[in-house]
Amino acid sequence: MILEGKQLIGFAVSAEGGSVFQAPNPTTGETLPTQYHKATKAELELAAQKAYDAFKVYRKKSGVEKALFLETIAQEIEHIGDALVEIATAETGLPAGRIQGERGRTTGQLRLFAQLLREGSWVNARIETAIPDRQPLPKVDLRMMQRPLGPVGVFGASNFPLAFSVAGGDTASALAAGCPVIVKAHSAHPGTSELVGKAIQQAAIKSGMPDGVFSLLHGSGTEVGAALVQHPYIKAIGFTGSYQGGMALVQLAANRPEPIPVYAEMGSTNPVFILPQIMKEKGAQIAQQFAASVTLGVGQFCTNPGMIIANKTEDYQPFLADLETQFQNVSGGVMLTGGIQKAYTQGIAKHLENESVSIVAKGVEAKGFTAVQPILFKTDANALAQDHTLSEEIFGPTSVLVEAESKEEMLRIAETMEGHLTATVHGTPEELAEYADLIDLLEQKVGRLLINGFPTGVEVCHAMMHGGPFPASSDSRSTSVGTAAIYRFTRPVSYQNFPENLLPDELKNANPLAIWRLVNGDFQKA
Repeated sequence: MILEGKQLIGFAVSAEGGSVFQAPNPTTGETLPTQYHKATKAELELAAQKAYDAFKVYRKKSGVEKALFLETIAQEIEHIGDALVEIATAETGLPAGRIQGERGRTTGQLRLFAQLLREGSWVNARIETAIPDRQPLPKVDLRMMQRPLGPVGVFGASNFPLAFSVAGGDTASALAAGCPVIVKAHSAHPGTSELVGKAIQQAAIKSGMPDGVFSLLHGSGTEVGAALVQHPYIKAIGFTGSYQGGMALVQLAANRPEPIPVYAEMGSTNPVFILPQIMKEKGAQIAQQFAASVTLGVGQFCTNPGMIIANKTEDYQPFLADLETQFQNVSGGVMLTGGIQKAYTQGIAKHLENESVSIVAKGVEAKGFTAVQPILFKTDANALAQDHTLSEEIFGPTSVLVEAESKEEMLRIAETMEGHLTATVHGTPEELAEYADLIDLLEQKVGRLLINGFPTGVEVCHAMMHGGPFPASSDSRSTSVGTAAIYRFTRPVSYQNFPENLLPDELKNANPLAIWRLVNGDFQKA
């Protein structure tokens, strides 16, 4: 499949700009051959205008029509075949199996949103019928449902070239909501982005969607990305990446004449608490699973556990020895970009500057242009309290073991933590009851709380919460994974005293879509 290196603007392609770039192969360091044109201001303006015009039509598409569009996108991605895997592995250094699995997750979440749209109850329809003779004042007829915000800007993520990129969760949920999407492709995998972008483009044409329902732009985040956030036609932003990048977008959006929401998932340390009795009974097993979780994907998941907290009981030393052995046996690997590798190296160096931090173990060195080595550090609760940077995420295969002297010290660690995506507690049934106050504290700190597991598997489903209190994300009320993500790109609208023929089908008396609705306080399908 031939890569053109051009912008996809609605149903057209464009390459007006003279500035180009090429993606490197992170495994070999070699520059890949295709040149990609950076989007010009005129091209971004055209994409925004097309999205604005498309919204007038797309917002009125039925759930069935939008579902067919999403299902067709999934089919078109699958039709790309091995070419997608080959280009993605060359651009990211990820193994073919990982790309194939991520492709399945990407098409799966598109189809999951399609199922949500076909069923239809997600609109949260609420109906309060009129009571004209109510005293002292009549009650009006009021009906409410979720409606799309408008064109959405999406930033492709570096660590998930498919599932959090061009056709990833942000795009899928925005399109499901009825919002056109403009994607700023990640410069680390532009070829992968182009192939998926063309799949969406073809799906839009085949499904009868309006020209401009989707566009894909190449260029830097500081130029093209910033301009996208600031464009007056854009009504919301989806972002997965670093804290620095996410906060830059939040500030840009807040300073617009019309501020807009930025749904930024910015990563976290994802602390794991090990209670004493479970450490005694299953310490070796936990150590093995923890080391695997920390280093999965070369630590380049936003849910890799970057901190483990354990009490220094009589069973602590055997547990420490197990952790050391397990980390010595895990291997490093190639990181996605030279920039990520540099940030990882700098984070490791910063930890080593702290006299209260020591190295427990180093993993097996790997080969490759951006290869890194796994490292497990150790510190104590007092050092953690004095240096908050020890609790900050280092994106990569590393973690910090924090030694606590007592249950009370463990509780203080939890109480002073910032927001995270996840937190995990390992304990026996009796301990979990005894440490209910720890669980209660952690519930206030995270979006997802786990018992006796590890957080690196994120299930795409109706009940998943992938977000958390700041700084894990910019809005703790929303998720970037699962069908609840659709609500980031909608707003409620009430219709008062509307005649039946002017109401959306979701709010009509006859309920022609047969969806669940809250009618005068009772959920019903009638």
